[in-house]
Amino acid sequence: MSIILDRPLVADGQESSPLMPPPRLALKPAIAARGLLDGGWWPRSRDLTRELPALIDTLDRRWARVTRVAVHPSLWLVIPRRVHASGHVVHVGWFTEQDRNKLVLLSYSIGRLDLLVIPPECDLASAIRMMTAAADPRCRLTASGIMAYDDVGSDRSGEADWESEGGTMSAAGTAAVPGRGGGRWA
Repeated sequence: MSIILDRPLVADGQESSPLMPPPRLALKPAIAARGLLDGGWWPRSRDLTRELPALIDTLDRRWARVTRVAVHPSLWLVIPRRVHASGHVVHVGWFTEQDRNKLVLLSYSIGRLDLLVIPPECDLASAIRMMTAAADPRCRLTASGIMAYDDVGSDRSGEADWESEGGTMSAAGTAAVPGRGGGRWA
Protein backbone atom coordinates (compact mmCIF):
# COMPACT_ATOMS: atom_id res chain seq x y z
CA MET A 1 0.00 0.00 0.00
CA SER A 2 1.17 3.50 -0.75
CA ILE A 3 -0.22 6.75 0.56
CA ILE A 4 0.26 9.97 -1.38
CA LEU A 5 -0.33 13.08 0.69
CA ASP A 6 1.20 16.33 -0.58
CA ARG A 7 4.31 15.14 -2.41
CA PRO A 8 4.45 16.58 -5.97
CA LEU A 9 4.10 13.99 -8.71
CA VAL A 10 6.44 13.96 -11.67
CA ALA A 11 4.87 13.04 -14.99
CA ASP A 12 6.67 13.38 -18.31
CA GLY A 13 9.39 15.44 -16.63
CA GLN A 14 7.00 18.04 -15.19
CA GLU A 15 5.93 18.54 -11.60
CA SER A 16 2.25 18.86 -10.75
CA SER A 17 0.81 22.32 -11.13
CA PRO A 18 0.08 24.43 -8.03
CA LEU A 19 -3.44 24.79 -9.47
CA MET A 20 -3.79 21.00 -9.52
CA PRO A 21 -1.85 19.50 -6.58
CA PRO A 22 -1.52 15.71 -6.46
CA PRO A 23 -4.43 13.81 -4.94
CA ARG A 24 -4.16 12.51 -1.39
CA LEU A 25 -4.70 8.85 -2.16
CA ALA A 26 -4.06 5.37 -0.76
CA LEU A 27 -4.58 2.26 -2.91
CA LYS A 28 -4.51 -1.45 -2.15
CA PRO A 29 -1.52 -3.31 -3.59
CA ALA A 30 -2.19 -4.33 -7.21
CA ILE A 31 -1.98 -8.02 -6.27
CA ALA A 32 -4.60 -7.74 -3.49
CA ALA A 33 -7.94 -9.49 -3.94
CA ARG A 34 -10.95 -7.37 -4.80
CA GLY A 35 -12.94 -6.31 -1.74
CA LEU A 36 -15.49 -3.72 -0.69
CA LEU A 37 -12.96 -0.91 -1.15
CA ASP A 38 -9.83 -0.47 -3.22
CA GLY A 39 -8.43 2.47 -1.31
CA GLY A 40 -9.15 5.90 0.09
CA TRP A 41 -9.15 9.45 -1.29
CA TRP A 42 -8.94 12.65 0.75
CA PRO A 43 -10.00 15.59 -1.46
CA ARG A 44 -9.03 19.12 -0.46
CA SER A 45 -12.51 20.54 -1.11
CA ARG A 46 -16.07 19.56 -2.04
CA ASP A 47 -15.59 20.89 -5.57
CA LEU A 48 -15.54 17.88 -7.93
CA THR A 49 -14.64 20.04 -10.91
CA ARG A 50 -11.43 21.01 -9.14
CA GLU A 51 -10.67 17.72 -7.37
CA LEU A 52 -11.41 15.02 -9.96
CA PRO A 53 -8.85 15.94 -12.69
CA ALA A 54 -5.82 15.30 -10.44
CA LEU A 55 -7.32 12.05 -9.14
CA ILE A 56 -8.16 10.85 -12.65
CA ASP A 57 -4.71 11.83 -13.99
CA THR A 58 -3.04 9.83 -11.23
CA LEU A 59 -5.30 6.80 -11.67
CA ASP A 60 -4.90 6.89 -15.47
CA ARG A 61 -1.14 6.41 -14.88
CA ARG A 62 -1.28 3.96 -11.96
CA TRP A 63 -4.42 1.90 -12.62
CA ALA A 64 -6.23 2.30 -15.96
CA ARG A 65 -7.89 4.96 -18.08
CA VAL A 66 -10.91 6.24 -16.12
CA THR A 67 -14.05 6.66 -18.25
CA ARG A 68 -16.82 7.26 -15.67
CA VAL A 69 -17.14 8.36 -12.05
CA ALA A 70 -20.13 7.81 -9.76
CA VAL A 71 -20.71 9.78 -6.55
CA HIS A 72 -23.40 10.21 -3.92
CA PRO A 73 -24.82 13.75 -4.30
CA SER A 74 -24.88 14.60 -0.60
CA LEU A 75 -21.12 15.24 -0.30
CA TRP A 76 -20.59 17.56 -3.26
CA LEU A 77 -21.61 21.18 -3.81
CA VAL A 78 -21.82 20.79 -7.59
CA ILE A 79 -21.64 17.60 -9.64
CA PRO A 80 -20.36 18.30 -13.14
CA ARG A 81 -21.67 16.16 -16.00
CA ARG A 82 -18.17 15.84 -17.47
CA VAL A 83 -14.61 16.45 -16.30
CA HIS A 84 -11.60 16.93 -18.56
CA ALA A 85 -8.54 14.99 -17.44
CA SER A 86 -5.49 13.37 -19.06
CA GLY A 87 -6.56 14.53 -22.50
CA HIS A 88 -9.97 12.84 -22.38
CA VAL A 89 -13.46 13.47 -21.03
CA VAL A 90 -14.76 11.52 -18.03
CA HIS A 91 -18.51 11.33 -17.46
CA VAL A 92 -19.72 11.92 -13.90
CA GLY A 93 -22.97 10.55 -12.51
CA TRP A 94 -24.66 10.55 -9.13
CA PHE A 95 -26.62 7.83 -7.36
CA THR A 96 -28.51 8.17 -4.09
CA GLU A 97 -28.41 4.39 -3.56
CA GLN A 98 -24.60 4.43 -3.50
CA ASP A 99 -22.75 4.60 -0.17
CA ARG A 100 -22.45 8.33 0.46
CA ASN A 101 -18.81 7.99 1.48
CA LYS A 102 -17.72 6.13 -1.65
CA LEU A 103 -16.53 7.17 -5.09
CA VAL A 104 -16.79 4.60 -7.91
CA LEU A 105 -14.44 4.91 -10.88
CA LEU A 106 -15.01 2.85 -14.01
CA SER A 107 -12.60 1.83 -16.76
CA TYR A 108 -13.53 0.03 -19.97
CA SER A 109 -10.30 -1.98 -19.86
CA ILE A 110 -10.07 -3.03 -16.18
CA GLY A 111 -13.44 -2.68 -14.51
CA ARG A 112 -14.07 -0.65 -11.40
CA LEU A 113 -12.29 0.95 -8.47
CA ASP A 114 -14.16 1.84 -5.25
CA LEU A 115 -12.61 4.53 -3.05
CA LEU A 116 -13.54 5.75 0.41
CA VAL A 117 -14.04 9.53 0.28
CA ILE A 118 -12.69 11.19 3.40
CA PRO A 119 -14.24 14.61 4.15
CA PRO A 120 -11.91 17.49 3.22
CA GLU A 121 -12.29 19.01 6.70
CA CYS A 122 -11.00 15.84 8.38
CA ASP A 123 -7.83 16.13 10.46
CA LEU A 124 -4.58 14.54 9.24
CA ALA A 125 -4.41 11.74 11.83
CA SER A 126 -7.98 10.57 11.17
CA ALA A 127 -7.52 10.82 7.40
CA ILE A 128 -4.37 8.68 7.50
CA ARG A 129 -6.12 6.08 9.70
CA MET A 130 -9.08 5.87 7.34
CA MET A 131 -6.95 5.82 4.16
CA THR A 132 -4.82 3.06 5.65
CA ALA A 133 -7.91 1.04 6.60
CA ALA A 134 -9.49 1.50 3.15
CA ALA A 135 -6.29 0.32 1.43
CA ASP A 136 -5.78 -2.66 3.75
CA PRO A 137 -6.59 -5.89 1.85
CA ARG A 138 -7.88 -7.42 5.12
CA CYS A 139 -10.47 -4.68 5.71
CA ARG A 140 -14.06 -5.91 5.37
CA LEU A 141 -15.84 -2.63 6.16
CA THR A 142 -17.85 -0.50 3.76
CA ALA A 143 -16.90 3.14 3.23
CA SER A 144 -19.57 4.27 5.71
CA GLY A 145 -18.44 1.51 8.05
CA ILE A 146 -14.91 2.95 8.16
CA MET A 147 -16.30 6.45 8.70
CA ALA A 148 -18.54 5.25 11.55
CA TYR A 149 -15.71 3.23 13.09
CA ASP A 150 -13.48 6.28 13.08
CA ASP A 151 -16.54 8.43 14.00
CA VAL A 152 -15.58 11.20 11.56
CA GLY A 153 -18.35 12.74 9.51
CA SER A 154 -20.65 9.85 10.22
CA ASP A 155 -24.36 10.13 10.87
CA ARG A 156 -24.69 8.55 14.32
CA SER A 157 -28.48 8.62 14.41
CA GLY A 158 -31.24 6.47 13.05
CA GLU A 159 -29.98 3.89 10.59
CA ALA A 160 -26.33 4.39 11.61
CA ASP A 161 -27.20 3.48 15.21
CA TRP A 162 -29.16 0.44 14.01
CA GLU A 163 -26.14 -0.69 11.94
CA SER A 164 -23.72 -0.22 14.84
CA GLU A 165 -25.98 -2.30 17.10
CA GLY A 166 -25.95 -5.29 14.76
CA GLY A 167 -28.87 -4.50 12.47
CA THR A 168 -29.01 -5.83 8.95
CA MET A 169 -26.74 -4.47 6.22
CA SER A 170 -28.27 -1.47 4.49
CA ALA A 171 -28.30 -0.49 0.84
CA ALA A 172 -25.60 2.04 1.75
CA GLY A 173 -23.12 -0.83 1.74
CA THR A 174 -23.78 -1.60 -1.92
CA ALA A 175 -23.12 0.34 -5.10
CA ALA A 176 -25.77 1.44 -7.52
CA VAL A 177 -25.90 0.00 -10.99
CA PRO A 178 -25.36 2.81 -13.55
CA GLY A 179 -28.56 3.72 -15.30
CA ARG A 180 -30.90 2.20 -12.70
CA GLY A 181 -32.70 3.80 -9.80
CA GLY A 182 -32.24 7.25 -8.30
CA GLY A 183 -29.27 8.46 -10.20
CA ARG A 184 -28.06 10.20 -13.32
CA TRP A 185 -25.32 9.59 -15.84
CA ALA A 186 -24.30 12.47 -18.04
